[in-house]
Amino acid sequence: MDIGVYKVAMNAPSDVSELERLIAAGTIDPRSIVALIGKTEGNGGANDFTRGFATLSYQLLLARYLGCSPEEVGTRIAFVWSGGCEGVLSPHATVFTHQPGNGVGEAEGRLALGIEVTRDILPEEVGTMVQVEEVAAAVRRCLVAAGIENPADVHYVQVKGPLLTPGSIADADKRGKGLVTRDPNGSKAYARGATALGVALGLGEIAAAELTDAMIATRFDLFSSVASTSAGGELKACEVLLFGNSPKASGGFRIGHAVLADAIDADGVRAALLDAGLDFSCNPSREDATRIAAVFAKAEASPTGSIRGRRNTMLSDADINYERHARAALGAVIASITGDPAIFVSGGTEHQCAPGAAPIAAIVRV
Repeated sequence: MDIGVYKVAMNAPSDVSELERLIAAGTIDPRSIVALIGKTEGNGGANDFTRGFATLSYQLLLARYLGCSPEEVGTRIAFVWSGGCEGVLSPHATVFTHQPGNGVGEAEGRLALGIEVTRDILPEEVGTMVQVEEVAAAVRRCLVAAGIENPADVHYVQVKGPLLTPGSIADADKRGKGLVTRDPNGSKAYARGATALGVALGLGEIAAAELTDAMIATRFDLFSSVASTSAGGELKACEVLLFGNSPKASGGFRIGHAVLADAIDADGVRAALLDAGLDFSCNPSREDATRIAAVFAKAEASPTGSIRGRRNTMLSDADINYERHARAALGAVIASITGDPAIFVSGGTEHQCAPGAAPIAAIVRV
């Protein structure tokens, strides 16, 4: 297995020109693309249609090269978007390719990727143990696909699943089914929480006996340290992308992770880069920074309403959602260390690290 990592800039949710240039130049074989993770400039809420717009734009582009319909592209390639490019965050996409490799792995491990999709999650299953168990099963399949035997070698599991929309709520009502909430934006916490607990269950971070429907989005002492989950109205199933290092992989990248204690934890950012194998002291030099292929992080407002003893207004601002505050703050901290604002920072950390903390993963060139 040889996983390639390519970051492409986007001037709008419909801008696919940079990927098209890489394909035209022969740098990327479109047949090798297996996943795309990116940031769009929407609001990140239930009505953020930039995510679906970006997916369609890339599907239309790749359909021309692959000789298939845009719908078929969607079954071959996983698209994961996070809306909201507040502050210095720059709209972009990270494209992942998969090549067979030379059949000779590296003892210390190289970047490996497993991708699985659950069945469609019904509206009444969003934020429930059904969703948890479906994601857990997909995570276990991802481990096999990535050639990872030890869950400790997993550093990042990105899951994108459905949230509740007015349409799906109406569908459940028509069938007489109950829901965890009737608030589309409020359903994000349940959806993200259930998928994060699914990662924890699949990796053995939590035992099945510890989990019930009532614990989802309430018992935040139960969590995964490597899950990064998002929810959007453009999906019906849960897409699971599991990243780790495998001795069976032979590419030129490694991945590492750390836990951010809060939204200004620069040491946590450095720890993730060091864990991935980037060797530096103090801060990465400009040359070191060129080896950083991608950074993926979650941003959270502390439930105490303060950071390191100082009060902030993230949770009390009636004009700007706390997720947007947190993304902007953490994005600036990460960019100040990596020198690149094209980083993936997603809001909402329900069951993703302890309350107030957040996961971060980094991919570096060996």
